[in-house]
Amino acid sequence: MRPRTRRGGGRPTISDVARLAGVGAITVSRALREPERVSESLRGQIERAVTELGYVPDPNARALASARAEVFGVLVPSLTNSVFAEVVRGIYDSLSDGPFRVQLGNTHYSGLEEERLLQVFLSQRPAALIVSGIDQTKTARSLLEKADCPVVQIMETGPDPIDMMVGFSHFDGGREATANMITAGYRRIGFLGARMDPRSQRRLAGYRAAMEAAGLYDPRLVNTTPVPSSVSLGRDLFRDALAKVPTLDAVFCNNDDLALGVLFECHRASIEVPQQIGITGFNDLDMMQVAFPSVTSVTTHRYEIGCQAVAMACAAIAGERPEQRVVDLGFDLKLRESTARR
Repeated sequence: MRPRTRRGGGRPTISDVARLAGVGAITVSRALREPERVSESLRGQIERAVTELGYVPDPNARALASARAEVFGVLVPSLTNSVFAEVVRGIYDSLSDGPFRVQLGNTHYSGLEEERLLQVFLSQRPAALIVSGIDQTKTARSLLEKADCPVVQIMETGPDPIDMMVGFSHFDGGREATANMITAGYRRIGFLGARMDPRSQRRLAGYRAAMEAAGLYDPRLVNTTPVPSSVSLGRDLFRDALAKVPTLDAVFCNNDDLALGVLFECHRASIEVPQQIGITGFNDLDMMQVAFPSVTSVTTHRYEIGCQAVAMACAAIAGERPEQRVVDLGFDLKLRESTARR
């Protein structure tokens, strides 16, 4: 957790101790109230900072600190999208046997709504915050950097974590999915994307990197829309893609809903999969393996991301902040019939 800025002079505060000791204020508070819950080395580090600053605990402040809510604030962009439902299930399951409870917030893919919810959650003094993505607004990032609790960004990895981070590379997932279709012999590979939030944009960038590396990239092959994803939208985007490029022989869809829409349209139009059209989705929902033919997709470890986020936050709360601040759980490309070109 980054050091907080002291607001003025006067008697040293717990934030000053935290900054000097290189830990979070919540860890200092725990070391002073429940030293047995903090490691000996960390406790000594905090005691030295207390001595150097001449810090004397304020009994009123300690009373307020003890009122910290035993709540994990969790912000996701959708509560109906099964991708995030799996993450939330991992969070709930990991906290089911402990004292902490979950408070959910739905940002609806809106940076402004995320800012508003963060202000609400922080006013309630949560034990930890788990937030989706790495593309917070300047205001939201500032709020999270100043939060007096552990913060875990989920669903992605990146070079500049606010505090801790667990996820995978959407760019690498998009690139590997596209490269597999190139290896299978497809050449006019389209990209179909809906909503196009930052994670989808990175999948598109991975697609483009693979196509450019093979000398196959053509901007006419890219069909995207800001409209929320659905199976019917996948059908419509595929129709548009074929109208623009009749020689299209494969599609990489930025989620499984779109991929299923493509598959249904191929059945309707008597287009053979995978001989005439190859299909790859993203996230590998259950429907992909039971579809006919079964659909290749990028498996993302969503449940595990939720569990790992809780483990990292709980370790930080206990004063044992993980040395590895960014955890990459990776992804798997599940090859199925939809790209098994004969």
